[in-house]
Amino acid sequence: MWEIEVLDALQNIHTPWLDKIMVAITSLGNAGILWIVMAAVLLIIPKTRKAGLCMAIALILDLLITNCLLKNLVARTRPYDVANFTDLIVKKPKDYSFPSGHTAASFAAVTALFMRKEKLLGSIACVVAVFIAFSRMYLYVHFPTDILGGIVVGVASGVAAGFILRAIDKKLAARAAGTDIENQ
Repeated sequence: MWEIEVLDALQNIHTPWLDKIMVAITSLGNAGILWIVMAAVLLIIPKTRKAGLCMAIALILDLLITNCLLKNLVARTRPYDVANFTDLIVKKPKDYSFPSGHTAASFAAVTALFMRKEKLLGSIACVVAVFIAFSRMYLYVHFPTDILGGIVVGVASGVAAGFILRAIDKKLAARAAGTDIENQ
């Protein structure tokens, strides 16, 4: 299986210091905590409130699609179980493999930022998201197609959140315009 070959090849680049870095990077994505905290901070700041709301919506959509639907529907076995890989340097995840939840949440957050025109923050977040996604393969807990699936779900969730927020903005603007006309 080509995916196991990719994961096995990644084992050749392991070093003690890179292992520590990858474990730290992957932990940023645990339970989406980095992205949840970032959304909360953005919600607090008036200038970035809509970006924070877009991220929050994207993360909720991603949670529903990835964790509540797809992981249980696909029920894909983790690569370390498929390959009888016993050298894990992280705790074994207890859920299914497809799609990567760490990756999906990361790309949902990134896409939401870009949907709200937060280019600098979105670019920085994208670099972090790529590293989180790569770390999942490096650590042998996800197949490459799990990562691709996570990217697709994450981007779709972020785009959907952007459209939802735009629709809400339009309704609020139309309502405000209608109210202003009635009051004149």
